[in-house]
Amino acid sequence: MPSSPTRPSGYGSTPLSPHRTSASAPSLFRRLLAPFRIRASPPSHDRPHERQPLIPSQHVHALRESWKGLKSLLKFIGPGYMVAIGYLDPGNWATDLAAGSQFNYSLLIVILVSNFMAVLLQSLCIRLGVVTGMDLASACRKRFSFPVTLFFYILCELAIMACDLAEVIGSAIALNILFSIPLPVGILITALDVLVILAAWRTEHMQWFEAAIIVLVAAVAGCFGYLVALSRPDWGLVAAGFMPSWEIWTKPGSLYVAMGILGATVMPHNLYLHSHLVRYRSSRDSDALGEIREVEASPEPDEHTDGDKVGLQPLCRAAIIRKTLHLTNIDSTVALTFALAINASILIVSAASFYKNNEKDVADLQDAFHLITKFLGPVAGTAFGVALLISGQSSTITGTMTGQIIMEGFLGSHFRVSPWARRLITRLLAIVPAMVVTLWKGSAGINQLLIASQVVLSLQLPFAVWPLVVFTNSKSMMRVQYSSDDGDVETAVAEESFQNSPLMSVASIAIAVIITALNLGLIYQVFSGNAAGTSSGQAFA
Repeated sequence: MPSSPTRPSGYGSTPLSPHRTSASAPSLFRRLLAPFRIRASPPSHDRPHERQPLIPSQHVHALRESWKGLKSLLKFIGPGYMVAIGYLDPGNWATDLAAGSQFNYSLLIVILVSNFMAVLLQSLCIRLGVVTGMDLASACRKRFSFPVTLFFYILCELAIMACDLAEVIGSAIALNILFSIPLPVGILITALDVLVILAAWRTEHMQWFEAAIIVLVAAVAGCFGYLVALSRPDWGLVAAGFMPSWEIWTKPGSLYVAMGILGATVMPHNLYLHSHLVRYRSSRDSDALGEIREVEASPEPDEHTDGDKVGLQPLCRAAIIRKTLHLTNIDSTVALTFALAINASILIVSAASFYKNNEKDVADLQDAFHLITKFLGPVAGTAFGVALLISGQSSTITGTMTGQIIMEGFLGSHFRVSPWARRLITRLLAIVPAMVVTLWKGSAGINQLLIASQVVLSLQLPFAVWPLVVFTNSKSMMRVQYSSDDGDVETAVAEESFQNSPLMSVASIAIAVIITALNLGLIYQVFSGNAAGTSSGQAFA
């Protein structure tokens, strides 16, 4: 038997397997395929050209950060829409309808500029509420003497009553045109259902209220999107309407209506409301971004201390305050952009339906409903009525809340009543004059009451804007001192100023001057009789 083959010298004496004797061909084949062989990859730390994943790691990190930022933003969505619904109350409807029917699309620029002013003023409200922990009414109480504060409170209460009055009347008119409910009964229904809704108000339910308001804003936008599509406006003229034009100054009555749009857009009660709502998400006791907590009562002014002193905050809140300001301003700007789109849509529908058909004297909301039904059909008329009802009801809810806020803020411990009593007082202040005038003069008296309510709003607006501008331009009021919280003694270790920037200061003062001048001009025209010859629809300003 032949012996097993052995390795050549130098390879050791281990015999080769008998089965490898014929392996020369496969070995040759493997050597031929060697250049094309797929080799096992070396460990990741050894291979310089690792195959990249489908999504690079830096993109994954960016996506995660974006998702984290979106979740943070969602925590702050809500207060802006609670404020935006106030920019859609029946007073705004009346001025927008009058502007479109009288001057076609030329006053769209006024709506745009008014909205820019509103965005800036609401940003000042956010700054005041988040930084100082006080709403505008509480800041007035802390900064001014009690007689001055009481004077401001009386003016503000008149403005809230006027605003609430317009909203109650608008809702009653909507119930009348939709269901033929008499105006007095509609006023009672509007007042009572708001009280029932607000009876469920709790801090833990706040996001549900905000979500409901967002849905209502979307519903109004949907109704007017449908009406705009039906009315088929001239989009070239619409675009031109957003451009500045001398027609505002040269056309008779145009400036009057423009001032009415401004007065109806920049609502004083929204300044008090927004500065209060942002406090729920900026509690000093919270170190979590966007956490909703009960609003603590503002401390009473101490005559032995600096009235501007706000107090120390934990150092961990420095980044939270800056982030809260940023995200809350995004919420406000987006929400007010929706309000701008809806107000512009009201004017566009009015111009495309009324002005185009030579109906240039739209006297009131009921006339507008009948004309829309005539030109665009009964479904369009129903959409108009539904949108009016939604905007009137939702803005009435926020108006009643504002009445409660200013009573607490201005009077503080000098006037303590239960929340239910405050809401009832606010409701009665709007119901009683509306009911008396309705029973006495009917729908014509309602229109005159709406005119008076908007004039009262114009009277009070400067008294809300100027304190807001002064407070946010104050270095001492807008300064935050941070403590290290070492032991039981808090020591200030850092401070940060949130005072308005020079550009913001100039812009806010300019807006306050413009608003004051235009509203004084409006009031002068109303009381001097220079508004004669304008339609009652124009006088809704």
